[in-house]
Amino acid sequence: MNKTTRLTQTTDYKLKEARWVRRMFLLYWMIIVVHFITQLGCYLFLDYHASPYEFYVETLIVPTLIMSGSNLLAEVAHFKCNRYSFAILFIASTVICWTIIRLNYDIRIIPALCLLPIFSSILFFNRRLIWLSFVLQVVVFFLLLAVDGSFRTYLSNFDIVAIPSFLIMSTFIALIIQASGRDLLVDLYKTQRAQQELMISNAIISKMSMTDGLTKLYNYLSFQNFYEKALEYAEQGAIIHLALVDIDNFKKINDNYGHQFGDKILEGISQIITEQITANDIAARYGGEEFAILMFEHTFEEAYQIAENIRHEVEKMTFYEKKQNISVTVSIGLKSYTEEMNKDAFFQEADDYLYQAKRSGKNKIVSLNHIA
Repeated sequence: MNKTTRLTQTTDYKLKEARWVRRMFLLYWMIIVVHFITQLGCYLFLDYHASPYEFYVETLIVPTLIMSGSNLLAEVAHFKCNRYSFAILFIASTVICWTIIRLNYDIRIIPALCLLPIFSSILFFNRRLIWLSFVLQVVVFFLLLAVDGSFRTYLSNFDIVAIPSFLIMSTFIALIIQASGRDLLVDLYKTQRAQQELMISNAIISKMSMTDGLTKLYNYLSFQNFYEKALEYAEQGAIIHLALVDIDNFKKINDNYGHQFGDKILEGISQIITEQITANDIAARYGGEEFAILMFEHTFEEAYQIAENIRHEVEKMTFYEKKQNISVTVSIGLKSYTEEMNKDAFFQEADDYLYQAKRSGKNKIVSLNHIA
C-alpha cells in the first residue's frame, strides 16, 4: 500500500471519527431533552413532593442549563480544538450523566447511567478513552459522596462499595469488547488486502493470454472482464478512475503513411501509457486507436496528472517517415466513479468527455472539473 493510499485511508477514518463524535453530541442533546420532558411530566401528572420554585428552578431549569452548557461548550471546543475532541466529549457526557443521577438518585437503577460514557468510548476503539471514562465516573462519584450530604445519606455502605466495583467490571467488559472489535477489524483488513492481492495476481497471470499482440496491453475482452471486477470493488468503496485515450486524426495518418507506420504510433503510445501508469492500474487497447485505463488507489488529482503526463509525452514524441518528422496528439476523457453510477453510465460519461475533447480542439483532457 503506497503512502497516498495510507493517507487517504487515514483521512477517511478521521472523517468517520468526526461524524461519530457529532452523533454522540446529538445523542446527549436527545438525553437532555428527554430528561427535561420526563421531569416536567412527572411534576405535572404524578405526586411530586416539591414546591414550584424547587422544581422549576432547582430541578428543571438549573440542571438543564448545566447539561446544555456543558454539551454546547464541548461542541465548540471540538470544532476549535479537535485534538482533544474525545476527552472533551466524555467530560461532557460525565457531567450530563451525573447531573441526571444526582437529581434522581431515589430511582435505584439510575446510577447505571454512568455506564453510558464507558460504553460510548468503545465506538472509537481506543483503550485510553475507556480508562478516561472510567476515571471520570469514579472521580465524580466520590466527589458527590464528599460534598453532597443528601446523596451520601441515600446510599448504603453496600452501594458505596458496589458502584465502584460495578464500574470496574463494566470497564473490563468494555475493554474486552474493544479488543474483540479491533481483532475483527484487523481480520477484515487482512481479508480485504488478500482480495486485492488475489486480484493483482490473477491480473498478472491472465495478462499472458489476454493482451493485444501489437501493443502488449490488455485487449478489449480482457478489459471488459477487469472492468466488471473493478466496478464490484468500486461498489464496496474502492476509488476508481477511468481514462479513455484516442489518437487524434489517426485515420488520416494511416491513409497518408500506411498501416505499418500507424502500428509504430500505436506501439509508441502504448509504451508511454505503460511507463506512466502504476503497477495497480490496468491499460487496454480498447479499439483501433483508442485506449482505456482503469486507475486504482489514486486521488482524482493523481489520476488527472497521469493522464496529463500521457498527453504531454505523446505530444513530445516524433516519428521519422518519408524524410520528415511526424508528431501525433491524443485526446482524453477522464471520469471518477461515484456511488450513483452503474457500469454503463460510468463508461458513457468518460466517453462523453473524450468526445468533448475531440470536438473542442483535440490534444486535451476533459473531465468533470478540468478542461485542459
